Amino acid sequence: MTLAVVHSRAVTGVQAAEVTVECDLGPGLPTFAVVGLAETAVKEARDRVRSAIQNSGFEFPARRVVINLAPADLPKAGGCFDLPIALGILAASGQIPVTALADIEVLGELALDGTLRPVAGVLASTLAAGKAARSILVPADNAQEAALADCAAVFSASSLTVATAHLRGQCPLPPTLANTAPATRSAYPDLRDVRGQEGAKRALLIAAVGGHHLLLSGPPGTGKSMLAARLPGLLPPLRREEALEVAAIHSLHGAGFDVQRWGQRPFRSPHHSASAAALVGGGSNPRPGEISLAHGGVLFLDELTEFPRPVLEVLREPLESGEIHIARATRRATFPARFQLVAAMNPCPCGHLGNPLQACRCTPAQIAQYRGRLSGPLLDRIDIQMEVPPLPIQDLQAAPQGESSEILRLHVVAAMERQWQRQQCRNAQLQGDALDRACALDNAGQQLLNRAMERLRLSARAYHRILRVARSIADLENSTDLQADHIGEAIQYRRLAQSLSA
Repeated sequence: MTLAVVHSRAVTGVQAAEVTVECDLGPGLPTFAVVGLAETAVKEARDRVRSAIQNSGFEFPARRVVINLAPADLPKAGGCFDLPIALGILAASGQIPVTALADIEVLGELALDGTLRPVAGVLASTLAAGKAARSILVPADNAQEAALADCAAVFSASSLTVATAHLRGQCPLPPTLANTAPATRSAYPDLRDVRGQEGAKRALLIAAVGGHHLLLSGPPGTGKSMLAARLPGLLPPLRREEALEVAAIHSLHGAGFDVQRWGQRPFRSPHHSASAAALVGGGSNPRPGEISLAHGGVLFLDELTEFPRPVLEVLREPLESGEIHIARATRRATFPARFQLVAAMNPCPCGHLGNPLQACRCTPAQIAQYRGRLSGPLLDRIDIQMEVPPLPIQDLQAAPQGESSEILRLHVVAAMERQWQRQQCRNAQLQGDALDRACALDNAGQQLLNRAMERLRLSARAYHRILRVARSIADLENSTDLQADHIGEAIQYRRLAQSLSA
């Protein structure tokens, strides 16, 4: 046998396309060629594979070796093809049985001594292998991540020697079982730690119920960052489908997904010096950015006005569509980006506008220029906008009051359950006829909303967002119908945008 075929995967976005690694040993001078639109890291596999095979006690064939990565028009990147190439060479040279590779997919990067190193995108590849009714062989460090898929038999090997012993049947590997514990709540700080700010806490609770975006504006030190960090603690753990999607995204980033965070909602807080590419993702081989890494959780932008305006403008489409499309010369990728935006800003450059404890030193022109960093279309997409005033000293010295995040989360879960039973989505995602049915108004509520639209000069987008927020307020209060007081409270959460755009 001089030809062997090994199944593998190439990750594009959050999808894993099948790649067939064909190995042919032909007559002629000893050469080693890799074809099939392989990038530099894949072509360098020739030296890694040769050394790994020889240092693992196998014979590298002194023949003309040709590796074809099919399909030829799909770009291949990274070191994940090292192990498939090595196994293909061993199978084609008769050192392992070719039949053992028929129903298994292989991923892994080889060190020169034959040990296996972890690779990115293993979870997406395992999900695809399960759909293809194949098992998968991965490096030992990727085993727990791959086992999260729970749709394919996962075998893990620490080295090329262990992998070949499994395929020969000499030392079969046991399937890896996922070791996931329930999400620990200690990962999130308690809302009860925030002194005072009852209005902001109420807005935070409503945002948690409906999945609404939130803007907090106030002088420095009023607790805006503390409030934002406590939003994930009000949300229930991710459902299995959501957790798999979140884990698959994080599997593409850095060293892979930390299984200890299974089911927990992400909280991403990029610095205001981050570029637009850092937020949306990119690269020649597209990778997810901060907005995709926050999928299913919270994206916190502190000091919102310090972000460059072009960087903030890239958020507009994902806030509406819940996904981001990245196009490059040779690749296109789509990443999910259904996150909750929580932003914090000062009311003026010095931060003390409206602060009774300290006078503002800014001129009207400076304030206008400062607020002009935020565009009207971006502010229009933020459902709840709340002022966070400075606290009197007696409130800071008082004992913590109010309910804990653990108790408040029970109210949020109950309200979210009402949404799923009624419309199969959260209120922030209501569209079209579903929005009309869920947010039907009585005469008093309709008149109140009409007057607000005229006096505040609100847009059509703001009209629908007021309805969604009011629906969340009603769900929090276990009210079937939208009432005028629900509409009135939702309108109050739009008044800050008018002052910012004035």
